Amino acid sequence: MLKISLKAARVNANLSQKEAAKMLKISNKTLHSWESGETSPSAKYINAVCDLYKVSYNDLNFLPTNSL
Repeated sequence: MLKISLKAARVNANLSQKEAAKMLKISNKTLHSWESGETSPSAKYINAVCDLYKVSYNDLNFLPTNSL
C-alpha cells in the first residue's frame, strides 16, 4: 500500500500550512520540518495530525525522507 506524505494529506484536507500549524498548536517551522522530512512528529502529535487531516495512521508516511 502506498502511503501519502504529510504535505499531501494537508493539501487534500484543504488546509494551508499556516492553518494546519495553528490548529495543531505548533509553529509553521515545526510543520514545515515534518513535511520536508527533516523531523517527524512526536507520538503526542500523530493522532492530532490524523484527526485533523481525516486520514488513518496507516495511510501516512511519518518517516524522514532520508530514511526511505
